[in-house]
Amino acid sequence: MLELRVNDHITLRQLQPADAVPLYRQIDASRKSLRKFLPWVDYNTNEEHSLRFIQLMLRKAEEQEAMALGMWYQQQLCGVMDLHGWDHLLQKAEIGYWVSEAFQRKGIATACCKALITFAFKKLRLNKIEIRFVLQNERSAQIPIRLGFTKEGILRHSAKLHGQYVDMVVMGILREDWKF
Repeated sequence: MLELRVNDHITLRQLQPADAVPLYRQIDASRKSLRKFLPWVDYNTNEEHSLRFIQLMLRKAEEQEAMALGMWYQQQLCGVMDLHGWDHLLQKAEIGYWVSEAFQRKGIATACCKALITFAFKKLRLNKIEIRFVLQNERSAQIPIRLGFTKEGILRHSAKLHGQYVDMVVMGILREDWKF
């Protein structure tokens, strides 16, 4: 099980089946705000859905396709960060994240991103990390900007959110540009 100590208050730890209940509770407590930019929120309506997500991500981690890490702030699960779209040939992957409303504006996602990116470049030997987000999600955009990512473009109508096509921003950073 992967565990990364981010700082004195924050840890990233690979989600386990025992985390399904606290995961569901954080999603449910922030459902309205998360739903605005994350279409999967509508499909996670009970603890069993959270458990299935964790089990799926554990299988994907075994295959080195993706991994889901719980963000723990003062030993409380407060969100999820994942590494997905792992392309072994191109040595790149994408990071996604969300933080429960009660834990937002504490720098948790930025700190966790920094730790996961460093891990991905050093230990997984990736060459590139991408972050994608809905164009209108200005708060999510601030994280890759703070971390020195480059805006690579806008993918028009490349996702669907509640039945509507939305544009996605793609930002990336190369291993050679990362400040270790």
